Amino acid sequence: MILSDKRILEEIEKGSIRIEPYKRECLGSNSYDVHLGRYLATYREHILDAKKHNEIEYFEIPEEGFVLYPHVFYLGVTEEYTETHAHVPFLEGKSSTGRLGIDIHATAGKGDVGFCGNWTLEISVKQPVKVYKGMPIGQLIYFPVEGEIAIKYNQKKDAKYSGQPDKPVESMMWKNKF
Repeated sequence: MILSDKRILEEIEKGSIRIEPYKRECLGSNSYDVHLGRYLATYREHILDAKKHNEIEYFEIPEEGFVLYPHVFYLGVTEEYTETHAHVPFLEGKSSTGRLGIDIHATAGKGDVGFCGNWTLEISVKQPVKVYKGMPIGQLIYFPVEGEIAIKYNQKKDAKYSGQPDKPVESMMWKNKF
């Protein structure tokens, strides 16, 4: 089951869901619209290595917008900081975003109970498209959890993406043992 707008509001009032900045007009029937933050990033090297720390370069989206190109992988970030303490959050693209040929995540659309931070977006495009900071980019939906959570994500010692800032965060795969 997905939380309805009324249930999302109840959870916000209880403090189990936090969205900052929160705007009532962004609450849909069963989702909350999130917006593109002001920073994008690209990897410094063309060939990425899963066993090494692949560094990124940040840049700010100018007021006049920024054109994204196919075959370039961008990391973006949501304008919104979120906390989810009792539900599983999923980030999906908006249909309007998809109809512009913008994918906002390659694989990581699901958050964990206890995720706190801005969402890093894994952006790719089908054709050149100009984007703007603050534009609607996706929507959060929330699923209830069956059973008790032993350790929330923000309580894990090895949580690589806890407390994400308002800038994109690069892959931390290199921290895994393999």
